[in-house]
Amino acid sequence: MIRAGCKVKIWIADWFAQLNNKMGGDLKKIQTVGRYMIEIWKAAGMNLDGVEFLWSSEEINRRANEYWPLVMDIGRKNNIKRITRCCTIMGRSDNEELTAAQIFYPCMQCADIFFLKADICQLGMDQRKVNMLAREYCDDIKRKNKPIILSHHMLPGFKEGQEKMSKSDPTSAIFMEDDEAQVNLKIKQAFCPPKIVDKNPCLEYIQYIVFPWFDKFEVVRKENNGGNKTFLTMDELVADYEAGDLHPADVKPALAKAINEILKPVRDHFNSSSEAKILLNTVKVQLCTHLHE
Repeated sequence: MIRAGCKVKIWIADWFAQLNNKMGGDLKKIQTVGRYMIEIWKAAGMNLDGVEFLWSSEEINRRANEYWPLVMDIGRKNNIKRITRCCTIMGRSDNEELTAAQIFYPCMQCADIFFLKADICQLGMDQRKVNMLAREYCDDIKRKNKPIILSHHMLPGFKEGQEKMSKSDPTSAIFMEDDEAQVNLKIKQAFCPPKIVDKNPCLEYIQYIVFPWFDKFEVVRKENNGGNKTFLTMDELVADYEAGDLHPADVKPALAKAINEILKPVRDHFNSSSEAKILLNTVKVQLCTHLHE
């Protein structure tokens, strides 16, 4: 987005996490996790030139006179049924028992777009419903300049049939704080049926993470298995995989190696910076305590 000339605002949605009862609704703990995420983005090499981190609690309190009338207007122009349809943005189903706070959530997230004066909303496919609500609201208020919705692909979980990775199942996803052995084990155990490309999580990781990062995918294997090969396009890899020339046993170690290479600067940062290390340990303790609660 920055290379394309955009100014990027990253919305650290601490109030929203509290509304959705994350970390037991403890705002202080939520903000620690937010600071940890910022640290990770920096360590992973995010280009911070043109990036602004904004905390929702601070910005909303600072400009409350702008924010709340907008939330109220969005609430007035939509019925309960339309708003509850958006609750999937919080990982909740339409018919799940919702708190009143969770009815607020889509109205607030929709208001954010106008509050931040965003021309482009870059979020996951799971947030698409509330983004469409924002475009419909533009029709209600006769606003021609609608926000552009840029919805990115959602990575599946590593287990068969997992359309989306799950934080509640740590083996279904790679976490930024995972060490090399954890990454290797998770990928080794991942669902990766031979010759089948559709709904194959390992191939999705290669397509959406490895190729954009490295512009190639390198496979190391014995001569009698076809020897080493560097794939420069996903199409080339898919052709070999469907033909059975590329086997899951070759794909998995190569994928693990690539993911570990991406995570190495993050690990190095958290090992070398005492402040970052304290932050990581605090988050780990908080998550562990929260899970046991």
